[in-house]
Amino acid sequence: MHVTQGTFSYLPALSDDEIRAQIQYGIDQGWAVAIEFTDDIHPRNVYWEMWGFPDFDAKDSAAGLFEVNRCREAYPNQYIRVTLYNPKLTKQTIGLQFIVNRPGNEPGYRLDRQESNDRVIRYTLVPYANEKPHGDRYAEGAYGDYHGN
Repeated sequence: MHVTQGTFSYLPALSDDEIRAQIQYGIDQGWAVAIEFTDDIHPRNVYWEMWGFPDFDAKDSAAGLFEVNRCREAYPNQYIRVTLYNPKLTKQTIGLQFIVNRPGNEPGYRLDRQESNDRVIRYTLVPYANEKPHGDRYAEGAYGDYHGN
């Protein structure tokens, strides 16, 4: 399974040159560059770990790509994304956000169904990765042929 989240999620992985071009686009718009990472990719998890501080004074996309690569080296089996913040609306609004690193194996989600009164049915997405402890969720070979992967 390929988790789709943010801009460009349905496309093949971006090359470093494409990442640099997107970062430069954000810089040209006056947006701040931030790098974030997580091993909890649930769609409602908006609190990813920050890799350093957002760069509000970025002038060159090479610095942003450098930090992406440093984060990749430190967390090769986690999701890493670039977030470009647009400060023009008097608050930090996300102008562009995209994933630049994924674990080698993305085990996907299970859909849990819960029936309630008055024939109400509720559904919950549960990531298979959460069955493993934090830090081991995307270890190489952790799932094997688990759930069709």
